[in-house]
Amino acid sequence: GLRELKWTRIKKLKNSDIAKTFRKAINKKQGICAIGGMSHLSSEGTQHSYSEEEKYAFVNWINKALENDPDCKHLIPMDPNTDALFNAVDDGIVLCKMINLSVPDTIDERTMNKKKLTPFTIQENLNLALNSASAIGCHVVNIGAEDLREGKPHLVLGLLWQIIKIGLFADIELSRNEALVALLRDGESLEDLLKLSPEELLLRWANYHLENAGAQKINNFSSDIKDSRAYFHLLNQIAPKGTKEDEPRIDISMSGLNEKDDMKRAEYMLQEADKLGCRQFVTPADVVSGNPKLNLAFVANLFNKYPALQKPENQDIDWSLLEGETREERTFRNWMNSQGVNPQVNHLYSDLADALVILQLYEKIKVPVDWDRVNRPPYPKLGANMKKLENCNYAVFLGKDSAKFSLVGIGGQDLNDGNETLTLALVWQLMRRYTLYVLEELGDGQKVNDDIIVKWVNKTLADAGKSTTIQNFRDKNISSSLPVLDLIDVIQPGCVDYELVKTGDLSDEDKQDNAKYAVSMARKIGARVYALPEDLVEVKPKMVMTAFACLMGRGMKRV
Repeated sequence: GLRELKWTRIKKLKNSDIAKTFRKAINKKQGICAIGGMSHLSSEGTQHSYSEEEKYAFVNWINKALENDPDCKHLIPMDPNTDALFNAVDDGIVLCKMINLSVPDTIDERTMNKKKLTPFTIQENLNLALNSASAIGCHVVNIGAEDLREGKPHLVLGLLWQIIKIGLFADIELSRNEALVALLRDGESLEDLLKLSPEELLLRWANYHLENAGAQKINNFSSDIKDSRAYFHLLNQIAPKGTKEDEPRIDISMSGLNEKDDMKRAEYMLQEADKLGCRQFVTPADVVSGNPKLNLAFVANLFNKYPALQKPENQDIDWSLLEGETREERTFRNWMNSQGVNPQVNHLYSDLADALVILQLYEKIKVPVDWDRVNRPPYPKLGANMKKLENCNYAVFLGKDSAKFSLVGIGGQDLNDGNETLTLALVWQLMRRYTLYVLEELGDGQKVNDDIIVKWVNKTLADAGKSTTIQNFRDKNISSSLPVLDLIDVIQPGCVDYELVKTGDLSDEDKQDNAKYAVSMARKIGARVYALPEDLVEVKPKMVMTAFACLMGRGMKRV
């Protein structure tokens, strides 16, 4: 009884005084800046903390990335020790530029407003940045243009990290980097390697070099790298040895390993990384504290500059497996990731094999999911596949039963096996339903189908005196992008610069040019278009439909 009494007293104490001091202590936590609620919605006293370390790292990375860009002269270099970053993103230019560095050609530079900016043209740039970020797979659902204009730190850093990470990870992918096959282990098939996420591949890459150095392997980029020892060995392994013509030898000094103090050792290590031009993302303190995000970025950058892998001569590898994903597969993947599914989808088929992502997407189209029926990882060593298959069966059941999808001849086994045609059939119906659902929300819940969209497009064009029309989403006229551009110009009158639009007898290059302009313009006026310019040029009916549906949604908001 006495112990209980004591415990209650302690609890009471905790709840009053301790709680107060605890909140104060939290706010003073080193390197974390707390900001009281800003938006009118946030309840008093809510705080969003953001990481000083991330801000510092991202500012230095962006400064380097954009140092020679004439359009950023007014902002770059930013001072990493101030809040310059949060003010620098408010006109959208830096964000647009960083998106293009991560996924080249995403944004047509001709659509960026660069001179004499007004609140309206800034809003357009921010629309362009957010909708383009979404199209490359960033989750931006909770970020609005006004958040960026106000420079809300946690949202700005969250968006920048997603953009930077997509760029850092772009080449950590077997189809874009065949030398990664060198990381195959004994008794492993290429398929096993193809299932790994970029993070897993990076860890395996680091361990491949650590093993060759006879050093201890690591299991993560946080606690295991705090003493910098793994980094010293990694740098020493990947530094050019002077055997290639175009790469002069770079010698890495290992003397820092003898340093007793962790912080000093980390500093010596970073001085060596600097010889490789790779002193990025981490300070000695970030290494010693094992900051997982920034250390991951540091290693990814090392990999991109000095992979130091030889494509194996070993002939029994089926290189045809390394074709890489189709454009359509990438678009579906980007759409899923932009919805904030967890885990992220890196490989369309293998990452859907337990149907967890599919089930999350059902929720986005208002199909109720009974999560008590769903098996979640970690799956048991024995019978893991059974658990995944049960999820897949449930996903197909929901598709047929609740969503009323057409899934003839598709079973849970097909999802679990990663059957491409059948998985795509389900994924397309999810994306299509999502696209229509967004439209129906705007139109008071009236059902929408292809026919209704086509009619709306033609009526809208005709009412505004435009001469373009479309018969359907297969119409060859769409390959010029003129119907799309005309529609954009009707929705936001006068926004299309027709001087830039090619007309008449169009070459493939002209078509590509128009399409690139059209897709960026659609995003700029506020349509969240996932389609790519090539989809318009080649008139891919599925993606064309989503583009017109997004524009119709944007057109219905015209008041």
